[in-house]
Order: sequence, then structure tokens, then C-alpha cells
Amino acid sequence: MSGTSHKTPAKNQKSASFESAMAELEKIVAEMESGKLTLEDSLAAYKRGAELLSFCRARLDDAQAQVRVLEEGELSEFPATGAGPSTSTGAGQD
Repeated sequence: MSGTSHKTPAKNQKSASFESAMAELEKIVAEMESGKLTLEDSLAAYKRGAELLSFCRARLDDAQAQVRVLEEGELSEFPATGAGPSTSTGAGQD
């Protein structure tokens, strides 16, 4: 099969990046859109694309959970006025 011997990022490397998975997914989409793949190659490419999509969604879900933790923890401690965290020194106040 031409161009469909891809490996799942999560299985290939533990440190595989979201960006590399997205780049591979974009390449697969371009190959499929070209209309030059055989039916068998198209099915293999579709399967690989589905694996990559699942991997990317999991990475995005993890990132979103980390953002929620930051928002609920550290970021919620900053004043809502937008003046910055160092405005509560009390200097110059009467």
C-alpha cells in the first residue's frame, strides 16, 4: 500500500506531539482528496486518520483540563481589575 504505513503517535513514541499528529493527519487528508489512492489505500488512510483524530482529541482534552485547573487555581487569585498582581502594596494610599 502506498503511503499508508503510518504508526499511531501514542504507540510509536510516548512523547509524540500534537503538532506532528496534526501534520500527518493533514497529509493523509491531502492524499485522500487527491483521488489517486486505491480503494484499499483509501480505507487504510481513513483508519489511520481516525486513529490520529482520536489521539489529537485526547491531547486537546488534556490541555483543556490543564487550563481549567489553572483557571480554578492560580489564575483566579489575580484581581479582576486587570491592574496586575503587584498593586496591593498599600504604598501611596491615604
